[in-house]
Amino acid sequence: MNNTSLHARHRAVLPDWLALYYADPIELTHGEGRHVWDADGKKYLDFFGGILTTMTAHALPEVTKAVAEQASRIIHSSTLYLNRPMVELAERVAQLSGIPDARVFFTTSGTEANDTALLLATAYRRSNQILAMRNSYHGRSFAAVGITGNQGWSPTSLSPLQTLYVHGGVRGRGPYAHLSDAEFTEACVADLRDMLGQTRGDVAALIAEPIQGVGGFTSPPDGLYARFREVLREHGILWISDEVQTGWGRTGDHFWGWQAHGRSGPPDILTFAKGIGNGMSIGGVVARADVMNTLDANSISTFGGSPVTMAAGLANLSYLLEHDLQGNARRVGGLLIERLRAIAATTPVVREVRGRGLMIGVELDDPTRTVAGAVLEACREAGLLIGKGGGHDTSVLRIAPPLSLTVAEAEEGAAILEGALRDVS
Repeated sequence: MNNTSLHARHRAVLPDWLALYYADPIELTHGEGRHVWDADGKKYLDFFGGILTTMTAHALPEVTKAVAEQASRIIHSSTLYLNRPMVELAERVAQLSGIPDARVFFTTSGTEANDTALLLATAYRRSNQILAMRNSYHGRSFAAVGITGNQGWSPTSLSPLQTLYVHGGVRGRGPYAHLSDAEFTEACVADLRDMLGQTRGDVAALIAEPIQGVGGFTSPPDGLYARFREVLREHGILWISDEVQTGWGRTGDHFWGWQAHGRSGPPDILTFAKGIGNGMSIGGVVARADVMNTLDANSISTFGGSPVTMAAGLANLSYLLEHDLQGNARRVGGLLIERLRAIAATTPVVREVRGRGLMIGVELDDPTRTVAGAVLEACREAGLLIGKGGGHDTSVLRIAPPLSLTVAEAEEGAAILEGALRDVS
C-alpha cells in the first residue's frame, strides 16, 4: 500500500519519461552485501547493483566509515580550494589508467564525464565531427544524446555535433554478422576508412564503449578498436574509451575494457563513473596533459571532486584492489556465464548468453518486446533483481551484480532466473 501511494506521488511531480521498473514499482530501503530490502521487508539478491554502480557491496563498512568521517570534518568546498582526497584519488586513477602524463578531472556522473570528453576532443581538434558506434549509449545530456546510436535512448535528433555512426559495436547482427571474427574486423575497418574518405578529414574523435551497456552488453571481437586506432592515428583523430560501465575490473579479464584492444596502447581520453563511488556520485575524465590542458578559459566544478565522494572513492578503490575483486569477477563470472549457457541450451526463448566477468547479457527471442519485462517481473517475485537493455529489435537481460558476489549467490541467482525463463516460456 505504501508503494502505491509513493508511486502516485512520484507520478504527480516527476517526468513521465523517468523510467521505473516493474508494473508495481518497489522502494528499496536498505542493503547489505549483495542483498537489498524493499519497504515491505522483502529481501532480494541484487544482480544489477543500481545499474552497475554498487561495485563492491551494499553498505560496505570501509566506504560508509570513510563517508561518515569525512562528512564530520567538511562536506563541501568546490574545486576553488585544494582538496586532499581529490588529489589522492586523482593520483591513483591517473596511475591505473595507463595513459602517460595523465590528468584527471572529476565530475558527478558518466554523462557529465562524456560531455567533458567531447568538449576536450572538439577543442583540441577544432572540429565538431564525432565518430560514434551504432547501438551506443553515452548519457542524457544534449551533447551525449547527440552521439547516442540507440534510438530508444535518443529523444531528439538535434545536436551541437556532427555525428557519423560506425559499424562494429554489435557482433551478432547487421550486414557483417555472418562473417568470421577476422573478416568482421576487416569489414569494419574498411567501412571506417571509407567513411573517413568522405569527410573533410578533421574528425575530432571516436567515442566507443568497449562493451555496450544499455545496448545489451554487446561487443566486437577483441582487437577491433586497436585496428580502428591505427586508422585514426593516420588522421590525428582521438580515441575516447567510455569506461563508465566496463571500468574497475568488472569484465574480469581486464581492469579497463580498452585493454581487450590494447595492442595500440591506451586511449587518448578515458571516461569513468558508476562503480568507483559504490553509489556516491563520481564521474571523471582522464586524458593526456596536452589534451586535458587544451582549454583556454577558466573552469571549475562545484560538486565534482567533493571531499565526501572522493573519500568514498578512495576507500572503495582500496577495497577493490586489496580483495582482488577483478579476479573474483573473472572466476565467479566465468562460472555464472557457463551456468547460464547451460540453461540457454534447453530454453528456446534464450537466443544468446554473452559477456565477460560480471557483465553478462542474456539476449531473448522476443519479437513482441514483452518477454524481457515478464522475466524481470518473475525474477522480482522470486527475490532477484536484474536489468534489461538492447537496441533495434533485441531484448536483453542485463546481469551485473557487485564484484564480491559469491559462488553460492551466483548459483542462487541463476536458479531463480532459470525458473523465471521457464515460466515465461
